[in-house]
Amino acid sequence: MKNRLILLALAAFLSSPAPAAEMAKRYSYFSVRGTTLEEIEKELDRRGPKVKSTGSRHPGATEMEFRTRLKYRDKGDICEIASAEVALDVRMILPRWRRSARASRETAIIWDTLASDIKRHEESHVVIARNHAMELEMALKKLKSRRGCDDLQNRVAAETDRILSRHDAAQERFDRIEGINFERRMIRLLRYRIERIEDGRL
Repeated sequence: MKNRLILLALAAFLSSPAPAAEMAKRYSYFSVRGTTLEEIEKELDRRGPKVKSTGSRHPGATEMEFRTRLKYRDKGDICEIASAEVALDVRMILPRWRRSARASRETAIIWDTLASDIKRHEESHVVIARNHAMELEMALKKLKSRRGCDDLQNRVAAETDRILSRHDAAQERFDRIEGINFERRMIRLLRYRIERIEDGRL
């Protein structure tokens, strides 16, 4: 019975469609110097990527571009979508600390914790974007045929604006929640990392 359930689960997995929304992701880094946390913080404020939405510099950033590829099928006075694909181009910008030999062990521990959290934060932005890219692709595929492709193109534009506005709001909401919980999260992560170091697991 157990083997049969495994085979059924495998068959369901193999028959399921591939995840929608293609994604290309690349990383770039900016250098941070300093021997103390104060110096590192100043470097992040000075050298971090400038985010257009806030106009200020951040310890990390993710640039995203949604690319929509559509094919229309014209049947006389009826126009329909033949195919719709939404791709996501991602560039993640992260800090890289050029550690000084004079930096303390405590500073290194805090930096490792902070750098990991910055990367997790930016990866979460990518997940939000990809979810909305998949939502957009499915919504475009479901659009009903219209009388004339101009009318259908207007519907495509409206649906795209609607979902991308939802995407922007979701990203802003995520940043707001992360900002509120930052100190509590960092304390928890630091305690966990220190415990692992003391147990010899790091």
